[in-house]
Amino acid sequence: MEWVETTGRDIDEAKERALDELGVDAEEAEFEIVEEPKAGLFGLVRKEARVRARVRPTRPRPKVDRRRGRTRSGGRGQRDAGGAGSTPETTTAIDQPPREDGRGQGNRPEGSPRRKGKKQSRGTSPDAGTPSGRPAAPERAKEAPMDEVAVEQQVEVIEDFLDGLVEAFGLEAEISNEQIEDDIVEIQVEGDDLGLLIGPKGQTLAAIGELGRTVAQRRLPGPHLGRVRLDVSGYRKRRAEALTRFALQVAEDVKETGVPKVLEPMSPVDRKVVHDALTDVDGVRTASEGEDHRRRVVVLPE
Repeated sequence: MEWVETTGRDIDEAKERALDELGVDAEEAEFEIVEEPKAGLFGLVRKEARVRARVRPTRPRPKVDRRRGRTRSGGRGQRDAGGAGSTPETTTAIDQPPREDGRGQGNRPEGSPRRKGKKQSRGTSPDAGTPSGRPAAPERAKEAPMDEVAVEQQVEVIEDFLDGLVEAFGLEAEISNEQIEDDIVEIQVEGDDLGLLIGPKGQTLAAIGELGRTVAQRRLPGPHLGRVRLDVSGYRKRRAEALTRFALQVAEDVKETGVPKVLEPMSPVDRKVVHDALTDVDGVRTASEGEDHRRRVVVLPE
């Protein structure tokens, strides 16, 4: 993905504009601050902030055979006990043999007086590993770098999470996945009466997608390659088509009246759909305003 460069009154606004162009959330992008904003007289902005951003780069996915979709019917089959999700227990025990003189065993020879030992000099003693007489600390092993997590592994974990979710809701669904681009895989959940997994304006669907990614990050530590998207009953595709038609209609109204139109707050993905739909439409231009979940697209006359 190539870099995009945007400006704003401050760094946060410039980053939000970059996310609009990329159509991704903040955790899926990386930024470079090109220029800090500079204030002028009376609190006015003399020079805007400038940032560069792009979708986090990933290496292409290896060519592998895609496996067929799985049917979820409210129950999960038994899984191998030694599967990828199991973690072997590791027990470490250090057994120290008793000393011949009886010390360290909680008793002493009968009748022997309890003596206070003299402080040992700071010189090195034959039994000590350090000049202070304390045993030498073992050298810490250097932490090995974590292995990269292939997108196929992430898909497997997220599908397992969705399997449990479908079972918990008592729904019937078929879960499959499709390669969208070299580094993007979309998990598709198909079935009847799955509106509960979509929610109003796709809010539940977006939340489930975030939960799935979080589960994958916790179970598979290390840098994750590629991106995993989630769709339920083709909702994302239908919404993109509907948003495109709506944006074109709004553009016609703006051209006729010359009055800007402010759309409802949208996610970065939806804002990108609107921006892309109106990029080549003559007579109008788009911008974004607001912060965080209140950010929305404004359609203005050229």
